[in-house]
Amino acid sequence: SIFYVLIGLTLYYVYNNKMKPSKPDVLDFIRKRVFRIFPLLWLVTILSIIISKHFPDLLKLTLNLTGLFGLFQWDKYFSAGVWSIGNELVFYIFFPFLIFFTKKSKIALTLFSIIIFSIFLYFTFNLLDENRDLSEQWRNYVNPLNQVFLFLGGFLIGLIFQNINLKNSAVALIFLLGAGLLIFYPAQGNTIHLVTGINRIIFTLSCFLICLSFYKLTFKFPIIVHKPLTLLGEASYSVYLLHPLVYSIISSFSKYIFHISGLVILILSIISTLIISYFIYEYFEKYFMKMGRQKKINIAYSTKPD
Repeated sequence: SIFYVLIGLTLYYVYNNKMKPSKPDVLDFIRKRVFRIFPLLWLVTILSIIISKHFPDLLKLTLNLTGLFGLFQWDKYFSAGVWSIGNELVFYIFFPFLIFFTKKSKIALTLFSIIIFSIFLYFTFNLLDENRDLSEQWRNYVNPLNQVFLFLGGFLIGLIFQNINLKNSAVALIFLLGAGLLIFYPAQGNTIHLVTGINRIIFTLSCFLICLSFYKLTFKFPIIVHKPLTLLGEASYSVYLLHPLVYSIISSFSKYIFHISGLVILILSIISTLIISYFIYEYFEKYFMKMGRQKKINIAYSTKPD
């Protein structure tokens, strides 16, 4: 949930001042997102299929490779966690409209937000049944419409608080309140009770508060802490998508080559994931990100008058 809030917040932070509700800017946004998301998504999808040793259904494969599974079959994916990337791709469709409403009509933005919040409440209190296990309702839970309010919330945090300066003491209180709700709010039951009813409202509020606190925080960590965290943040997409595959491979090899405990497998998986993700980010992701930026530059030069 925090991941979705951060997507909305960071996209607003990056694009609000540079993106106009125009065709060239929207196309530039889409191009950059394609080069940022799809190469690694394709790599992970192909690796997942190879590891599974099963030839996939062609429709499912097509929807995954095009990203359209997020619109039509959001619960049909090949690797753990990829469902959230399908959600993210759907959010990108909403984003230009949010920018347009922000710059052209605050009333439209308000009405749109009310509609999205109403859909969120419908899933939370009606469509998701707290008397059934979450696994039985997974398709409804991973529906992009069930998650898009989190993305919208991040966007609105950026919009509302962009010009509001808060002292670090106030930011600390906001963080403590958000973290306190997340840690100490007395939710009981299985996982379905975290994403239904008043519990979900409370936990969603905690996510908003935590993201707001980091957004407005001006404190800077020492360089020895700042650099590793920055690198981890930059490589987080690789870490997120690759860690299930790395864990699966190491677990499989441990059965045939050497027998080790689950804790050792976990430690090896974490270390391997971080190392592999670093190289994937530096030599794979960055390459395609650069291509996405160069594409705009080339277009700009080609349309420049002599």
